[in-house]
Order: sequence, then C-alpha cells, then structure tokens
Amino acid sequence: MLPYTLEIDAVGLHCPMPLLKLKQGLNALNAGDVVKITVTDPAAHLDFGVFCQQACHEILATQAQDTMKIFYIKKA
Repeated sequence: MLPYTLEIDAVGLHCPMPLLKLKQGLNALNAGDVVKITVTDPAAHLDFGVFCQQACHEILATQAQDTMKIFYIKKA
C-alpha cells in the first residue's frame, strides 16, 4: 500500500462514473499528490490508462481484491 492524499470509493459505479470521480478528485489536488481509487467496473483500467496517458498522470500501482481493483494515481 502506498501513501495517498485522497481516497475515492467508486465501488458499484459503472462507466463513465469512476473516471469522472477520478477527474474530480485530481482537480482538487496539487501536482505530486496521489489518489487511491477503488472500483468494481471491469473497464476502469482501460479508461484510467488512456486518461492518465493523455493527461500525463502516473498510475503508480494497481491491486486486485476479489471483484475490486485499487489504483494509486499520481497527479502530474
């Protein structure tokens, strides 16, 4: 587990809501801060990957727990 500034619970939300929650969270943070977001949407990794690549944010780590995935994303 990595240290993080903001935790977002997007469990049970479907596309595009996890991505929207992530964008809102990142907008509230400073460069270098880390968001921990937990999702159950199976397509979230695709959405997050494309978004982070385009916005230059960095996915630091991912973890899988049953049907949930946890992402640690560092704001550019």
